[in-house]
Amino acid sequence: MKVSLTLLLLVSLLFAAASNVEGRMCETPSTQFNGLCVSDGNCANVCKGEGFPDGDCKGIRRRCMCRMPC
Repeated sequence: MKVSLTLLLLVSLLFAAASNVEGRMCETPSTQFNGLCVSDGNCANVCKGEGFPDGDCKGIRRRCMCRMPC
């Protein structure tokens, strides 16, 4: 009984650690992107120039949002 409880605890800890590997992404508006954001690729390139690994066009106002792991 004690071994199975320990094994269950170990498996649940491994599952929790594996599900947290991806992590959260934090977003901030681009400071250098001008105009309406219609191309995710263009936004990502501008964000990379600002030191962020990625960027996407977001929201109704179509703003370029730069993303990075928190």
